[in-house]
Amino acid sequence: MKLKFGKFNNFFYPFITSRWQISLLGIFLSICLLLSSCQSTTNKDNGVIHLTLWQGINPPVNRDVFQKLVDKFNQTHPNIQVESIYAGQLDQQLPKILTAFVGNVPPDILAFYPQVTGQFVELGAVKPLEDWLEKLPIKSEIIPNLFDELKLDGHIWSVPFYTGNLGIFYRPKLFQAAGITQTPKTWEELRQAAKKLTIDRNGDHRPEQYGMLLPLGKGEWTVFCWFPFLFSAGGEVITNNQPNLVDKGALAALQFWQDLLKDGSAKLSAPERGYEEDDFVKGRVAMQITGPWTYIMKSDVDFDVFPIPADIEQATVTGGGNMYVMKTTPERELAALKFLEYMLSAEFQTEWSVGTGFLPVNIKAAQSDAFGEFINQKPVLKVFLEQMSHARARPVIAGYSRLSDSLGRAIEATLLGESAEKALKKAQERVDLIWDSK
Repeated sequence: MKLKFGKFNNFFYPFITSRWQISLLGIFLSICLLLSSCQSTTNKDNGVIHLTLWQGINPPVNRDVFQKLVDKFNQTHPNIQVESIYAGQLDQQLPKILTAFVGNVPPDILAFYPQVTGQFVELGAVKPLEDWLEKLPIKSEIIPNLFDELKLDGHIWSVPFYTGNLGIFYRPKLFQAAGITQTPKTWEELRQAAKKLTIDRNGDHRPEQYGMLLPLGKGEWTVFCWFPFLFSAGGEVITNNQPNLVDKGALAALQFWQDLLKDGSAKLSAPERGYEEDDFVKGRVAMQITGPWTYIMKSDVDFDVFPIPADIEQATVTGGGNMYVMKTTPERELAALKFLEYMLSAEFQTEWSVGTGFLPVNIKAAQSDAFGEFINQKPVLKVFLEQMSHARARPVIAGYSRLSDSLGRAIEATLLGESAEKALKKAQERVDLIWDSK
């Protein structure tokens, strides 16, 4: 039995591997078509357009901030009502999104990281936005260097929702207890600090405190956290529009992570949970890679932040989220664009950034008194603001999800003991088999 979706085959390949999965998908698509029929009826009741917005905002306290802002929009737009739906972690959302599109029940608005733009464009799932954005006065308020992640093939496919970058959070009291008086500036200094911060109090070779947490898993969070080290080592994973996972910088970055583990000074997170902060908050690890959106910012523990230490050059990676308008009907798309205009406003961006720790995408919001006061209360944000000058984006290409999957598998295998060189070579072979060369 073969399942044919025409141009969708490439996207379902990683997710549909057996007869029972195909059967389940068929049942789900039937339900989707029924829901689509019901949806078109209920959306016309009382002249109100009901829109669905899928997001994967974490931690939950940030989700609450977003919900309050959605509620404000709904109160001021009685003819448009947006329902914000937490659709799960972004790593797990992609199969759901693709299935919903094929089943003709996509969300009206999708919040997602921009590296999947190419996949959505190939599916014909998203609406190009350049004509709308060009006429929008608020376009001039969007921070200019964010536009690179909006574009592909001469079109603008999304608008920025939030931005930030990665740094290393640390526990000052644990640094002080270990006799560390300066934060690490280089990879070697980071490695030595991690050793000093690792403490095995009872000698059972199972430290009660580790120097650093590393994210275990092959999902996007792991890949995201690894990219600053790739860039810092002068590495690239795309050369002439082709994957190059055996790049010298990639090998150096992956080897460095493995060295931290071999030293016994890094703890692995639970699988695919590298964003969780429990070990940091409870003092089981002294350092963690994350961004200003983290729950740590709202915790009562002592913490501070330092930039990602450098190997060849100073580098970090942008942690942006964008909003897409999914192709539905002209009426629903226009309503969705109204919400996007609201989301880009200085009012929204100021309240969102102050409430979550993300950096605003609106210049007026970044210059507002409220955000300035927030930075004074949370001076660690200055680290992330200063890092934006050398923050780089992950590739925005049609095959990013395939690239990321192969990289994630290599990182996971290396953290579990395989040699970095062997893991990257296998990843290169894997991605070569599925890469679209056009």
